[in-house]
Amino acid sequence: MLLKTSLRSFLAHKGRMILSLIAVVLSVAFVSGTLVFSNTATSTFDRLFASTASDISLQQEPPKLGGKDVREPGKVLTVPVGSVEKIAALPGVKSVVGQVFTEDATLVNPANNKAVGPTTGAPTLTGNWADSPRNSVEITSGKAPQGENQLMLDADTAKKAGLGLGSPLQVVATSGTYNFTISGIVTFKTTNPGAALAFMDTATAQKDLLGTTAYTSVEAYGDGSRSNEQLKADALSAFGSGYKVLTAEEQKAENNKDVGSFLDFMKYAMLGFALISLLVGGFLIINTFSMLVAQRTREIGLLRAVGGSRRQVNQSVLVEALILAVVGSTLGLGAGLGLAEGLIQLMKAVGMNLSGAELKIGLNVPLAAYGVGVVITVLAAWIPARRASKIAPIAALRDHGTPAEAKANRIRTAVGLVLTAGGGALLVAAAAADTAATGGKLLGVGVVCTLIGFVVLGPLLATTVVRVLGAALPKLFGPAGRLAQRNAMRNPRRTGATAAALMIGLALVIGASVFTSSATESINDQVDKSVGADYIIAGGRGGLTPDMVKGIKSTQGMDHVTLQFELPAVLTTADGATTEAPILAVTPSFVQDFKLPASAGTPESLNQGAMSVGQDFAKEHHLAVGDKITVEYAGGRTQSVPVGVIVTKGNSFFDGGYFAGTDTVGKAVSETDLKLAAVAFGKAAPGADVAKTLTALEDSLKAYPQLTVQDQAGYKELVQGQFNQLLYMIYGLLGLAIIVAVLGVVNTLALSVVERTREIGLLRAIGLSRRQLRRMIRLESVVIAVFGAVLGTGLGLAWGITSQKVLASNGLATLAVPTTTIVATLFASALIGLFAALVPAFRAGRMNVLAAIATD
Repeated sequence: MLLKTSLRSFLAHKGRMILSLIAVVLSVAFVSGTLVFSNTATSTFDRLFASTASDISLQQEPPKLGGKDVREPGKVLTVPVGSVEKIAALPGVKSVVGQVFTEDATLVNPANNKAVGPTTGAPTLTGNWADSPRNSVEITSGKAPQGENQLMLDADTAKKAGLGLGSPLQVVATSGTYNFTISGIVTFKTTNPGAALAFMDTATAQKDLLGTTAYTSVEAYGDGSRSNEQLKADALSAFGSGYKVLTAEEQKAENNKDVGSFLDFMKYAMLGFALISLLVGGFLIINTFSMLVAQRTREIGLLRAVGGSRRQVNQSVLVEALILAVVGSTLGLGAGLGLAEGLIQLMKAVGMNLSGAELKIGLNVPLAAYGVGVVITVLAAWIPARRASKIAPIAALRDHGTPAEAKANRIRTAVGLVLTAGGGALLVAAAAADTAATGGKLLGVGVVCTLIGFVVLGPLLATTVVRVLGAALPKLFGPAGRLAQRNAMRNPRRTGATAAALMIGLALVIGASVFTSSATESINDQVDKSVGADYIIAGGRGGLTPDMVKGIKSTQGMDHVTLQFELPAVLTTADGATTEAPILAVTPSFVQDFKLPASAGTPESLNQGAMSVGQDFAKEHHLAVGDKITVEYAGGRTQSVPVGVIVTKGNSFFDGGYFAGTDTVGKAVSETDLKLAAVAFGKAAPGADVAKTLTALEDSLKAYPQLTVQDQAGYKELVQGQFNQLLYMIYGLLGLAIIVAVLGVVNTLALSVVERTREIGLLRAIGLSRRQLRRMIRLESVVIAVFGAVLGTGLGLAWGITSQKVLASNGLATLAVPTTTIVATLFASALIGLFAALVPAFRAGRMNVLAAIATD
C-alpha cells in the first residue's frame, strides 16, 4: 500500500520532479564521468607501459642526495657501449638493445622558427632508433634515419606542426644546434601520452645528444627460461655498484608515478567541484520536497486520519525520493560516460590520445554514482519528510501549520547566529594569525562555519534583506512590484533555500576572484620594488646553454647579464636539522639587479662567500648573521657557508630561496654543474632605449624559440595570464553549480505558481492583467536571485580578503577587490532571475481564471 501510494504520488507530480531529477543527473554525471575518465586514463597508460617495458633495463645509478635519487641539471647518465655485449652474454637473455634518449633537446621548425612538440607537461624525447621486441611506435611512412642528417618524427607532432617527409627540422641540444631532414614518420601502437618523439641513428644520437659513445640505458629481453628477478640479480652481479637494474614491473611503476600526479590532480579537482554541485543540488531537492509536502498537507492529514502512522508518512516521502534518486543516478551514470568522452577529447586537444572506444567503467563507478545520488537525494528529502510526519492529522486537514514551527525557527536562528558568529571570529583570527599554516587551518574551518551559518540563517536574512532589495519595486512597478516583494518574503524558508544554491557558487567565484586579483597585484608590486633588471629570460626545460648566454651578452644595448643556477642540495644547520632545498647560485651582478629586503646582514655578502636564508628559516633554526650552514650537493660534495643576509619574508621572489654566489658554490661543485643557467636577467645600458633593446634581444635569441624573453611589463602580463587561466578554469567548473542553482530558482517558481493557483485566479479576477502577473513572477525571481548574489558576494569577499591576509606575510601583500567582477556578478544574477522566471511566468499567464479559482 505504501509503495503504491508513493508511486502514484511520484507519477502525479512527475512534472514537478523533473528539475530535481536534472540536478541529480548533473551531480552524478560529474562524479561518474570523472571516475570513468580516471579509470580509462590509468588503464590506458598501464597497457602502454606494460606492453613496451623491457624485461630488465640497465641504467647508471643516479647520484644520491638525502638518501634520494637526484637529477643534476645538464647532466645525462650513461652506460658504456660494452654493456650491450656484457648483458647479452647473461643466461636467459634473448636480445639486447642500447638506447639513447634525452629530454633536454628542443625541436624547431626552421620554416617558421617555432618550437615543435609540447613546451609544458609531457616531454620531448629525442634519441636513437633501434628495433626492439616491444617498441611503442612503428614506422608508417618513409624509412628509418641513416646518416647524421636524417631524423624520424612521430605522426601526432608532425601533424600539429604541419611537417612531413622531406621537411627540415632542427634539434637544439645543450651541445649545439643541428639540422636534419625528416626521413620517416612513426605512429604510436597504443596511446600517445602527449610526448613528442624524434629518432636519429645511434651514432648521430650519441654524438649530438651525449657528446660521447655511450647509451643512456640498455634494454634486455629474456627467452623465458629465467624470471625477470633472476635476470636482474644476474645483471647486478655482473656490473656491480654504480648501476641500477629495473624489471618490467619496476619500470611500469616508475612511469605510472610520472603521469599519476597529473591524473590525480585532475581527478580530485573535478571531484571537488562535483561535491559543490552535489551540495547545491541538495538545496534544490530539499526545496522541491518541502513544497511538495506543503502542497499535500491535507492529503497527509487524510492518510494519518485513516490510520497511517508518522513512520508510514515519512517512508512514503522517502520512497518517492528513492525513486527520484535511482532514476536520476541511472541517467547520471549514462551522462557521465558522455562527460568522460568529452574529457578524453579535451585530452586529445592537448596531445594525450586516449581512446573513447575503450572506456574503463569499473565497479567503483556505479557504486559511487548510485551511492552519491541515492544518499544525497534521500538525505535531502528526509528533512521535509520528517517535518511532514510531525503535523497532527486535524491540523493537516484544516491546512494549518504546526505550532512546533515557531520553535523550530527559533532554534534555527540561534544555531545560525552561533555558526555565523563563530565562523566570522575564526576568519578574523585567521587574518591575525602569526603563520600562514595556522591561518590556513582557521580559514578552512571559518569558511565551513560561515557557509553553514548563512544557509541556516537564510530564512531570517530573507525577511530583512528581501524587504530592502524589493523596497523600490512598488514605486517602480506598482501592484506587480509590491506583490513580487511580498511573495518573496511570504515563505522565507523557501526563499532562503533557493537563494542558498546560488549563494554557494557565487561565493566561490568572488572569493577566487579576490584571491587571484590580489596575487596579481602583489606580484606586480614586488616586481616594481625588488627587480632592477630590465629583462627576464627563462630557459624552459633545458636551461640556458653557454651559446644562449653568449647571444644575450652580445646584444646591442645590453649593460650586463645576471645568471641564476639551480642546484639540488641538503642544508644542515647547527641544531642538527636538515632541509632539502635547491641552492640558487647567482653571478655577482645579482645584488645590483635585485633589492633583497634584509632584516639582518647585507646583500653584498653574497659576493663575499656568504649565503642568504629566509626570515622564517632563521627563526626556526635560531640562526644569526655569521652562523654557518653545511651544504651538501649531489654526489656527497659538501661545504660550510656562513649566513650573510637574512631576507625579510613577504616577497615571492626571495621567500624560500637560498642564494649564494657562483664563486662560492663553484668551490664545491664541478664546472659542468654551473653550465646551464635556469634563468638570466638583463640590464639595459645607461641611456639605451629599453624597448629597442628588448627587440634586439629577441632577435639575438630567435634561434631558440623555447626561451621566453620579457621585459618587466611582459613578465607582469605573463603572471596575470597564469592566474587568469586558473580563474577561468574555476569559473568553468563552477558553471555547473550555477546551472543547478538556476534550476533551483526555476523549480521554486514553478512549484510556487502551482501552490498559488487559486490566489493567481483571484488576482486575475480582481483586475491583475496577464502582463502584470508575468511581471510579478519575474520580479520575484529577480529578487530571489539578487538576494542569493548579495549573500554570495558578502561571503566571497570575506573569504577572499581573509585569504589575502593569511598569505600577506608570504608575498600576497596587496589586497585587490575586483569591483568590475562583483558588479558584473550582481547584474548577471538579475539576468539569471529573469531567465529562470520565463517558463513559470508564461505558464501562470496562460491559466484559466475560473479554473484557477475553483482549484482546491
